[in-house]
Amino acid sequence: MYQSVIFLAWALSVSALDNGLMLTPPMGWLAWERYRCDIDCENDPKNCISEKLFMDMADRLSEDGWKELGYVYVNIDDCWSSMQRDKDGRLQADPKRFPGGIKKLANYLHERDLKLGIYGDMGTHTCGGYPGTTLDKIELDAQTFADWEVDMFKFDGCYSNSTEQEKGYPLMSKALNATGRPIGYSCSWPAYQGGLPPKVNYTQLGEICNLWRNYGDIEDSWDSVIAIVDWFFENQEVLIPAAGPGRWNDPDMLIIGDFGLSLEQSRSQMALWAIMAAPLFMSNDLRTLSSSARAILQNKMIISINQDPLGIQGQRIVKEKSGIQIFWRPLSKNTSALLFFSRRSDMPYRYKTSLSKLNYTTGSYKVTDVYTYETTVLKDSSEFVVSVNPSGVVMWYVSAPAKLNSRLYFRGGHVQDFANEDNNNDIPYLL
Repeated sequence: MYQSVIFLAWALSVSALDNGLMLTPPMGWLAWERYRCDIDCENDPKNCISEKLFMDMADRLSEDGWKELGYVYVNIDDCWSSMQRDKDGRLQADPKRFPGGIKKLANYLHERDLKLGIYGDMGTHTCGGYPGTTLDKIELDAQTFADWEVDMFKFDGCYSNSTEQEKGYPLMSKALNATGRPIGYSCSWPAYQGGLPPKVNYTQLGEICNLWRNYGDIEDSWDSVIAIVDWFFENQEVLIPAAGPGRWNDPDMLIIGDFGLSLEQSRSQMALWAIMAAPLFMSNDLRTLSSSARAILQNKMIISINQDPLGIQGQRIVKEKSGIQIFWRPLSKNTSALLFFSRRSDMPYRYKTSLSKLNYTTGSYKVTDVYTYETTVLKDSSEFVVSVNPSGVVMWYVSAPAKLNSRLYFRGGHVQDFANEDNNNDIPYLL
């Protein structure tokens, strides 16, 4: 279908952490971006880091159609623990904010067919100042998480040095596996080493971690999303070979439904994260989420692209001076995703091209817009115009139809058959 698949052999051959987990990018909800380290449960009981917050989000995932789409993880981040370990040296949850303890919370989630994620840090303290998991505590803490029946563990790197990280991240991988409980492992190691070789060994990461943070934390702003997107695609030659089933680059949380993104920008983040084969962890308030944000986050076609079993991370293939960028991701069953992204801030931009110019091979293709679900058929040589809103996207799911009797195009929002029209010079205009 597509004439150039960079790093395809690499992407299909690099080994992954052998725990059988996260063969597609994990999906769920994560507290940090929206709720940070809010521990003031006396004055802000609805939003503080407490068992009530995580139970509330579990209820929403369970009852509002999220878990059926794959959003099954509810992940605690920093500031959950007591400031002291217990008498046996084990981590313990803050007794006022988590009176039932982590095991009770895990049971609550498991009863709803959900999974619990938890956070730790390999330094002397977590980023928020809570007890860390130093090298001598790794085995103990891994077993504690297993005893609590935790399903995922994020290992941060504040207050640690590169030597400790080089020892600690592989040690924790080994310790988690030794517990006998399947626990997905998220490593922040590359983010603390600049995200790129030679300081970062992505072959090793793929062997010890299920996913890893490459870059800094996302903030609730479009500028933050753009900075992450630019870094990931400027470095795609390094990052694409690293990703695959069971081993994912993690550009951080989805902030759709928060305060910093417009509707167009929200659609863009969701589409770009799907192209990147990124973990989909929402950080928002599912209790008050708008219908428009929900529609984006629950878009079945985009989720299916993100969750494609081939697990090949997409790439940027065009970067125009006009501000239009085009991204492509190969998918299973000889299909692909194609994304047109506008970096402009003035008005919708009409971009003209053809599939052959985008390196699609000779043939006819069925094209479905993932947001409108409108479908057309294009020959590789047929020029078309796509209108992309400022900071917005148009995303297509592209497949080759088994049989084709005519060419189709959009005119006035309707599909028109022009196979037998004489002297028709219209360019297909795809909304």
